[in-house]
Amino acid sequence: MDDFVRDKLTEWDLSELIETFKAQGIDRESFYFLDHQDIAVLIPTVGPRSKFKKRLKSLKKEQKPGNPEVVDSSAQVCPSTSGKSNKGKRRSDLQGESSQWRSPTRKPRLDTKPASFQEEILLSDVKNIMSVVHQKIPQQDNKLNNFLRRKIDDLETDKREVVGVFGKTGAGKSYLINTVIGESNLLPSGSISACTSVMIKVEANMQNLKYEADIEFITKEEWKDELWFSKNFLRDSADHKMNEDEEKDRKDIVEKLSVLYGEDWDKKSPEDLMDDKYFKEIPEFLNSDRKMLTGKTTEALSAKLVLYTKNGSKVKRWYWPLVKCVTIRVPNNDLLKHVTLVDLPGNGDRNKSRDKMWKAVVGSCSTVWIVTDINRAATEPEAWEILKSACRFMGNAGQCRQIHFICTKSDESSKSPDRPSPTDIRDFILERNVDAKKEVIEEFSKLNKVKKHFSDGSLKVFTVSSFEFLSKTVLEPKETEIPELQEFLKGLNDCHSVTLNYVKGALGILSQIQGARLRDGADIKTAVCTDFGQKMKDALDKVRKSMEETHQAFEECLSEGVEKSKSSCGKNLKSVIHPNIPGNEFHRTLKSIVQHDGTYKTRKGKQINLNMKLSSCLTESIDEKFKKTFPNEGECGQFNGVLNLFSLDTEMMTKEKKYKDVKLQLIFLSTEEDKIKTKLNKIIRNRKKMIYSSLTTTIETTMQECYDVAKQKKGPGSLKDMRDTINDYVLGSKDVMFQTAKDDMLNQLRALMREILEVLEKTMQESIDLSLKTDGVSIPDVEIELEMVKNHYKELMGSPDEEPLI
Repeated sequence: MDDFVRDKLTEWDLSELIETFKAQGIDRESFYFLDHQDIAVLIPTVGPRSKFKKRLKSLKKEQKPGNPEVVDSSAQVCPSTSGKSNKGKRRSDLQGESSQWRSPTRKPRLDTKPASFQEEILLSDVKNIMSVVHQKIPQQDNKLNNFLRRKIDDLETDKREVVGVFGKTGAGKSYLINTVIGESNLLPSGSISACTSVMIKVEANMQNLKYEADIEFITKEEWKDELWFSKNFLRDSADHKMNEDEEKDRKDIVEKLSVLYGEDWDKKSPEDLMDDKYFKEIPEFLNSDRKMLTGKTTEALSAKLVLYTKNGSKVKRWYWPLVKCVTIRVPNNDLLKHVTLVDLPGNGDRNKSRDKMWKAVVGSCSTVWIVTDINRAATEPEAWEILKSACRFMGNAGQCRQIHFICTKSDESSKSPDRPSPTDIRDFILERNVDAKKEVIEEFSKLNKVKKHFSDGSLKVFTVSSFEFLSKTVLEPKETEIPELQEFLKGLNDCHSVTLNYVKGALGILSQIQGARLRDGADIKTAVCTDFGQKMKDALDKVRKSMEETHQAFEECLSEGVEKSKSSCGKNLKSVIHPNIPGNEFHRTLKSIVQHDGTYKTRKGKQINLNMKLSSCLTESIDEKFKKTFPNEGECGQFNGVLNLFSLDTEMMTKEKKYKDVKLQLIFLSTEEDKIKTKLNKIIRNRKKMIYSSLTTTIETTMQECYDVAKQKKGPGSLKDMRDTINDYVLGSKDVMFQTAKDDMLNQLRALMREILEVLEKTMQESIDLSLKTDGVSIPDVEIELEMVKNHYKELMGSPDEEPLI
């Protein structure tokens, strides 16, 4: 205990509590964070407890920005480039409001308080109120009690935005991430130079104040398969002259096996190299477990992590060839509170497990950063190849809303001796940045296949200099555009909507509990149930009709796609298996395509995907329709927005006097409408990725038999044998293969439509029945809790004197 706590208790005429607070170690900081449940434990007597709660609430409201009495440990702070908190600089209040919570009567929120701190306290208070209410619900196993407990549990959700970061080695990707999040030594420059397959996620540590790394390994079976492929590749490559790509592949394999096994690995069989003795220092790999590393500083963690993310010279063995993904958690970083930055390999991976994870992460990115050197921004082939090959996984098969093309090292061109004046240098940099942006935008406008998945407004170009942001030699910080990227991440961390969602949901549940205790209004409950029956039927019919029209439109598009696929499959096939490459050079490539079931990634980042090529006419036939039906951008919503229009008019009914006896139940049902639509939109967003990808997945499944036969072709003439096997199989299967892909996609779409209607009807009907047809004889009185949460909700909405209309 400190003097502050003792003085406050004495001032409030509660000095008898001093010893209790001292025994519990309550200091000034923890004093401000005492919640509903903590206070109940500390002060069991009602009189002193009520007095304390009222005065603590008043004390919190009195605090203004800069008041030294409050220890604002959770206030948002500008990232410090040294990795230390810069407590003197507050960020602006969180911007952006969740549209689903807007009310016609809403007033602007006042920004006279440190909003993030106050909202964090408020959210903590409401969570503790709901925790206490959860415990108060009787343990009897009946529908209403179980329903209420489940609804309280469902309030807790993790809103997380994923930002994928692409870029070739040397583009300054790690330096950029470190600078933006204010952790100068988190990702060493070149951290993935020797392990382009390792995915690195960076997010906030919300549990403790340590830097943590969670390392996930590939499985033993996957490594064994990789060993077999590597040994066979090296053996086969010795029998013929290799092209440039093959020679680089050979060097990569040699390096990977050398760093893991040391010398003499080439004299051992794959079975020998799987001996446990090689992995005794990483038992987590043998046991299929994750490995956890911790450190008090970024430097301490990086020193331990180096063995799993890069090559070096200070130790004999490195384990990055076995790593699937590394998740780094950073303490005290508000930019990452609801955001995960993912340092991504360019175009997936040959390892199936890593490639599957890559596609899943790319598909979950709401934003993608493509990082490239400004000197080659518009002409760098690898950066544009990443965009072209990954666009379908980000767009129709993903949920990406924005593409940020980030040109790094914008200051480097200013270091010429013929520009000695700082003013001249600054003017040159800024002028060149403008030119670079224009060039990138012009190049993007030419990518018609990419633009099928994204609108013109989805691209934004940044020209950044991490060096100038840190050194302030020539440019002002804002001119480096690093602050703009930080502001963007702040916007993704929409803490206000997270708090508002939880508080509104809690208000609905407490309204339902208290409403269930009331015995009056039996007649009006019956009448409302009858009205809801018809309203439900009408609302579901609108949703069903719109979705049926969508299904029919896709069927028409795919029918055209099937016919075009049949007529074009020979040409598409020839472009992959008969390229303008000498046979002896292409032999290794085709063998790799076959070995990896139709896909191959070249050293230059280009991906050859035979399955995708065969399904291209099908996907092209639906691209535009799919983007409009399942948009990643805008406010329309999934299925052309019809789901967002589903309504039982509960909000309007709460305003009518004739429904005053069931107003509490109507408030609950209104929140249930919002929650189920949010839940279904999330389900649709995830399922639409699989539906779109199913066209290629079905082709791959159908082609599997062909690849298995082609894998057996060896010796002289094997190139011709593989080509003939693939060609004969595709031409012989085309009448069935493309129709099957169409049918599979439509069946998945139909299943999704059926699930949406069933979940909508079942969820809302259950809520109606338990709200209006069940008496809560045994459930607790939550009038006080309801009033507290109602006041918190009005505070969040900026309308403290108005009754909340939900």
